[in-house]
Amino acid sequence: MNSPRTWVPTLYFAMGLPFVVLNMVAALMYKGMGVSDGQIAFWTSLIMLPWTLKPLWSPLLEMYRTKKFFVVATQLLSGLVFGMVALALGLPQFFAVTIALLAIVALSGATHDIAADGVYMQVLSSEEQARFIGWQGAFYNIAKIVGTGLLVWLAGVLIGHVGVRQAWTVVMLLVALLLTGMGVYHIFMLPATPRTERETSMGEFWVVFRDFFRKRHIAYYICFIILYRFAEGFVIKIVPLFLKASRAEQGLGLTEQQIGLLYGTFGAAAFVLGSILAGYYIARRGLRRSLFRLALVFNLPFVAYTLLAMYQPESLWIIGTGIVLEYFGYGFGFVGLTLFMMQQVAPGQHQMAHYAFASGIMNLGVMLPGMMSGFVSDWLGYREFFLFVLVCTIPALLITWFVPFTYDNE
Repeated sequence: MNSPRTWVPTLYFAMGLPFVVLNMVAALMYKGMGVSDGQIAFWTSLIMLPWTLKPLWSPLLEMYRTKKFFVVATQLLSGLVFGMVALALGLPQFFAVTIALLAIVALSGATHDIAADGVYMQVLSSEEQARFIGWQGAFYNIAKIVGTGLLVWLAGVLIGHVGVRQAWTVVMLLVALLLTGMGVYHIFMLPATPRTERETSMGEFWVVFRDFFRKRHIAYYICFIILYRFAEGFVIKIVPLFLKASRAEQGLGLTEQQIGLLYGTFGAAAFVLGSILAGYYIARRGLRRSLFRLALVFNLPFVAYTLLAMYQPESLWIIGTGIVLEYFGYGFGFVGLTLFMMQQVAPGQHQMAHYAFASGIMNLGVMLPGMMSGFVSDWLGYREFFLFVLVCTIPALLITWFVPFTYDNE
């Protein structure tokens, strides 16, 4: 079997790229093309629904073909549809057409996530899962840095030469090539996974759901998963819009090129460092003793955006410091939630499907506040909005402090 180092990074980069393009990069693209904040936040959040609903079809992936088959097929499909998005940007009704195409990417990407996590859990032992969880989280979110950093920076450079539509067309074509290339790479490098031979029946399909909701502490775990990233759900759509908005609108007035530079340099270094350190921190202390500190580091950096909105500094170094705090905290804290779902929620007969249930619930906790965030931001203004976000971190910290553990994996 190929070393996990040859496929874990690329597998989770391919998982993260469609998610971040739909969740964050598309917001900046539509902002530059004249779409309102309310429409951007609502529609780019709504098309993320497949990541919440993926438990509905995750049992089917346990029954048909192999996990590797679905990983490769969805990477190639997403690459093809991103190519169609690039072509559709020149149409008069570009917003409606591209939103529909991105919804297809979301369905493909959510299916890819189920299968990719299934490969990770099926191929690697519990010890290997803990060892590579930092790398998994790092490369999943390196895709976020590439999207919000390199791709946005490239769009900013191209806008000055070829215009907004043509610039984003090039960016979408590049995303299509990246995903297609990784699909081809994983044909050869991703470990083969055995096909699960079982009788396909609706009875078994519903057993998977029933067993999930019979798990010990499951009601508490569902609330915990939703609340852990609840504050992030509000800021994830608004931060790039806040960075780009004019100072008269309480924004920071940055260009796409500046935003891409800050995310791709300060943010990239901080995030990778945070993710890798968190993996070793958990391996050394154990998840039970680490989880609250991880949640604290994950949520407190939202203070940085509150200060940026209040003082509106012009220095890119000061703004970059705020982004460093956010991305280090995000990288450090996110792996704790991921490992908790793998080791406390997913274990059992239907491990892959139950992990998909947990991650779907997690995305619901991001999607719902994301859909509301544009309207809340328009209503309150950026300064009061980020103060509101700080209040939203309190439930996450309280529920993490008291979260019970079902399995002792120390």
